[in-house]
Amino acid sequence: MNSIKSWHSHYPEGISPEIIIPNKSIPQILKESSEQYPNHTSMTFYHKKFTYKELYSSVNAFASSLQVNGIQKGDRVAIMLPNCPQYIISYYGILTVGAIVTQINPMSVERELLHLIKDSGAETIVVLASLYPIVKSIQNQTKLQNIIVVNLSQTEETFGSDSLFEHFLREGNGDVVPVEIDAKEDIAVLQYTGGTTGRSKGVMLTHENLLANIMQSKEFFKGSIEVGKERSLSVIPFFHVYGMNISMNFCIYMANELIILPRFDIMEVLTTIKNEKPTLFPGVPTMYVAIINHPEAEKYGIDSIKVCNSGSAPMPVELLHQFEQKTGATILEGYGLSEASPTTHCNPAFAEKKPGTVGFGLPSTEYKIVDLATGQLEVPTGEVGELIVKGPQIMKGYWNMPEETAHTLKDGWLFTGDIASVDEEGYVTIVDRKKDMIIASGFNIYPREIEEILYEHPSVQEAVVIGVPDEYRGETVKAVLVLKSDKAATEADILEFCQRNLATYKIPRQIEFRDQLPKTNIGKILRRALRESESSKTV
Repeated sequence: MNSIKSWHSHYPEGISPEIIIPNKSIPQILKESSEQYPNHTSMTFYHKKFTYKELYSSVNAFASSLQVNGIQKGDRVAIMLPNCPQYIISYYGILTVGAIVTQINPMSVERELLHLIKDSGAETIVVLASLYPIVKSIQNQTKLQNIIVVNLSQTEETFGSDSLFEHFLREGNGDVVPVEIDAKEDIAVLQYTGGTTGRSKGVMLTHENLLANIMQSKEFFKGSIEVGKERSLSVIPFFHVYGMNISMNFCIYMANELIILPRFDIMEVLTTIKNEKPTLFPGVPTMYVAIINHPEAEKYGIDSIKVCNSGSAPMPVELLHQFEQKTGATILEGYGLSEASPTTHCNPAFAEKKPGTVGFGLPSTEYKIVDLATGQLEVPTGEVGELIVKGPQIMKGYWNMPEETAHTLKDGWLFTGDIASVDEEGYVTIVDRKKDMIIASGFNIYPREIEEILYEHPSVQEAVVIGVPDEYRGETVKAVLVLKSDKAATEADILEFCQRNLATYKIPRQIEFRDQLPKTNIGKILRRALRESESSKTV
C-alpha cells in the first residue's frame, strides 16, 4: 500500500500531494505577514487588538532586550504562560535571536517545573505573575538567571530584581543583531512529552519541522481556509504542540486573526463567538461537547464557524454529527503527536470524510502499518499493527536522550506506538493508543508518573493508574491502590497528597482500594485486566 500511496488519488487538481519546504525560519513567517498585511489584525485579546505591524514591532523589542541580557543562539528560554499576547511576543522574540523555546505547562507543580528547567538547562523564563512564587521556589536549584513576569491583572505588584514584561521590552533599543538560522538543523522548540520511563522527554522540533507542518496544512486546506480572511478562536493552549503550531503559527503564516482566550470557559467562549464571529475553531472534543450540551448555544451565533479541526483525542462519531448539525460547521478530525509537529493525518474537506477515521496523510507524508512483533513487516490492508510515519515534520529527536531517539526513529520512520489499521483508500483508524496513556480533555497523561507519586505515600504498598471513560473529559484518571497492612489512608488523604505533587489535570478523579491487584505469574501488575474490568462496567 505504501509504495502506491493510494491516498494521493484523493488529491484534486490544485492541491499537491508533495510540497517543497524552503529554508526559512519561523520568525520569517511573521516578518512576511507583517510586510504584506501590516494593518491586518494579528490578534485580539479581550477587545484589545494588535495589527501585524504592532506585533512584529513588539517581537523585535523583546528580541532586542533578550540580546541585551546576553541571550544567544541555542540558549533555552522557557515560557510558562496561558494564551495571551505576551506568549506570542515572547515565542517569536526567542526564536528571532536563535534561542530555543522551552514549553512549560502553567499547571505544572514545583517538582515538575524543576525537572523541566533542569533538563532543558533554561536560564531565562517568562512566567505569569501568579506562578512567580513557584519559579522563585526552585530558582536556586537551577541555572535560572532571568525571570520575566507577565501580570495580566490591573494590580500594581513588584517582583524584586526581576523584570515586569512591559519593563523588559524597553531594556533593548529595538534593534536586533541578525542571527543566522539553519531551518533544517536548528532547534526551535523543546516540546516536552511524557514517556514510558516516567521521564518527560524534550521533543526537538526544528524550524523546518514546524514550517513543514504549517505548509502541509495550508496545502491540505486550500480552498477551505483563506489567507488574510479568517478569524481563529484560539483557546486551545499554545503550550500544547497542537495549539502552538496549528492554532498560533498556522494563523500567523496565513496572516489571519487570532482571537485569544487564556482558558476554556463555556460562557466566555460563547460570548466571544457572539462578539467576534470566528470562522475557525481548532479544539479538542471536550470543547465541542460543552457547546453541544449548552441549551442556548445557537443564540450566540455559533454558525459563524465554518471549519473546526479536532485533535488531541478521539472525537466520538455521534458527538461529531451533533456538533455539525447544531453549528453548520465541518469538523475535520485528524491525528498527530508532539514528535510530528504535530499533524500527520486529517479528514479532508476536498474528498470523502470518514467519521471514526483520522483521514489520510497530509502532503509529503508517508505512512504504513507494520507488524507489532518486529516492526519491520508491513501488514495487509485492513489488518492491525503499529502506525509509523515519515515526513519533513518529524522531529530531530529527543533532547539529550539518544537511546529513546534510536528506539523511536528508525531509518527516518517515526514509530508512533499507536495501534491502527488502514483501508484500501489510505484512511487510517486508530484502534488503540500508546499502551498506557490516558487522554483527558486533550491532555496526555502518563500513568507511570502518577504511580511514582502514589508510591511515595507512606501508606501505599501498590498502585496502578488507568484511564476510565468519562462523558465530558473523554477519559479520566483512576487510581487502584493496595495499602500496607499496618497503615491506613482515606480517599481524602490520597487526594490531598496528589494535590501537593501533581498538576490538577493529572490528579485521580476516582480512587479504589483493593486487597490485591491482578498480576502475571511473575508478579507484574496486569493493567490491561483493570482497564477491561472498567470497560465491562460501561457496557
